[in-house]
Amino acid sequence: MSRAALALETLNQEIVACNLCPRLRAHCTTIARVRRRAYAEWEYWGRPVPSFGDPQARVLALGLAPGAHGSNRTGRPFTGDGSGDFLYPVLYESGFASQPNAVSRHDGMKLTGLWITSVAHCAPPANKPTPAELRNCAPWLDREMSLLTHLRVVVCLGRIAFDGLLAHEARVGTLPARREFKFAHGAEFRLPSGLIAIASYHPSLQNTNTGKLTRAMLLKVFRRARKLASL
Repeated sequence: MSRAALALETLNQEIVACNLCPRLRAHCTTIARVRRRAYAEWEYWGRPVPSFGDPQARVLALGLAPGAHGSNRTGRPFTGDGSGDFLYPVLYESGFASQPNAVSRHDGMKLTGLWITSVAHCAPPANKPTPAELRNCAPWLDREMSLLTHLRVVVCLGRIAFDGLLAHEARVGTLPARREFKFAHGAEFRLPSGLIAIASYHPSLQNTNTGKLTRAMLLKVFRRARKLASL
């Protein structure tokens, strides 16, 4: 295992052990205990969800938070729910994922050139972490970004992820002002740090079932990210 991979694995272990947000921990463990009828036979993950991907990644996909019966069940980002069912076929077609279907953390999925994380690592009630909970998770993203030394492009899946990236850049001192950075699907920004941010609607069922985000729209975003990262 490379030094970068080892450092990211150590960070993931710390994320999984985090207990900073009592409301989120209570929600995740309750969901894992009660379970949805369709997954009654599953042993839910029920803990903070670690990040996933290629330690040498040039592209980062930044999401909002785990789904209650998706990542909170399977223990891997965007795995086991509608958002992942929409996202991973796009990642496969754009050359980042080894297979189009993501069902569990043991399904053999490999990512190449891509790392997936989120601004919150615990499933929040109603998919809405509080500002304080997002602040508690912020140091994980700061450390993660520092360890992804080959990173060139960040795809922000949703406005909260976009705001989370800008907040990270402000915390590390590379973004003195945020006024010129406005969220819009497909918008691209070259940040003062040198990273390129691409904004995208989140692949939630609310967006994909209504046609607000189509497969073609998301595929265009990841193909563009691939080109910008020289992959």
